[in-house]
Amino acid sequence: MQLAATQLTAHLQRGLRSLYTVHGDEPLLVQETCDAIRSVARAQGYTERTVHTVAGAHFDWSEVLASGGSLSLFADRQLIEVRIPSGKPGKDGSQALQQMAEAAQGSDSVLTLVVLPRLDGMTLKGAWFGALEANGVTLKIDPVERQALPAWIAQRLQLQGQHVAAGEAGQRTLQFFADRVEGNLLAAHQEIQKLGLLFPAGELSFDQVESAVLNVARYTPFKLAEAVLAGQLLRVQRMLDGLQAEGEAPVLVHWALAEDIRTLHRVRLSLDAGRPLPVALRESRVWGVKERLMERILPLLSSATLGKWLDDAHTVDGIVKGLKAEGWPADPWLALQQMAMRVTRACVVR
Repeated sequence: MQLAATQLTAHLQRGLRSLYTVHGDEPLLVQETCDAIRSVARAQGYTERTVHTVAGAHFDWSEVLASGGSLSLFADRQLIEVRIPSGKPGKDGSQALQQMAEAAQGSDSVLTLVVLPRLDGMTLKGAWFGALEANGVTLKIDPVERQALPAWIAQRLQLQGQHVAAGEAGQRTLQFFADRVEGNLLAAHQEIQKLGLLFPAGELSFDQVESAVLNVARYTPFKLAEAVLAGQLLRVQRMLDGLQAEGEAPVLVHWALAEDIRTLHRVRLSLDAGRPLPVALRESRVWGVKERLMERILPLLSSATLGKWLDDAHTVDGIVKGLKAEGWPADPWLALQQMAMRVTRACVVR
């Protein structure tokens, strides 16, 4: 049974199941989800806890299978946690997880919690994950995307009795906060807690937030590429500065940007050949956030414009590898900025 993270509290109030699978790449939210399950489990008598972390191809799954039948003299119920950081249990693990899932049916003395990273589509269709889903509760923990971050911050502030001003002033404060913590949700949580320690309950001013919240944002080249397609000029500049300060390789940043340009050009040629936009995007393996962004901007871009961007990408590829090009900065980051901003300006919502 699949369950959204927002439904977990209501679900736990109705009673525990004997098997839970939590998967996602956001450490804070995964931890909070697991903590909620553990808390209810302890209250219901699952006082003994065994943790198994799967590491390496030769992990001994027999210990995991045996732990369910080895209650101590001081516990009536047991919580077994199986953590698989790689998301790949292997052949033996696949069989063991299917066996554990089937054994969980009807068990009231053992509660099993399986913790996994974000899983790809093929893994989600695998037999072992299907068994976990069919015999228990699975919770997919999605990251908090940039556009949802201000509301997430406001909700967390409210939980500790604090809030920002109403209207535009409060939105400005939340946007400033989000800019400081983007891509680093655990640090965002810590900064929110800091505000709770520094200031009393009630309304927080912009000056209070500005003085207290550290710049702990973390960016990736792939999020930068999304910001470029979204036409977010200030965010793109901030992300380029952040990636450079963090020591990111210019070659990787260029690859992320150039890959999107190549994809846009390929889809544009398909459109010019008469292919419907949804079909052309699907054939180029574009989906999710990128699909929505490209659907918006492709009708605005000609094949000639995209061809020029491809030439720019080729030029900047040489610059980040140490070559020089007439009319372009010799510094790789300045060249990347020039290329990124040219594309971003064309993608600005009009």
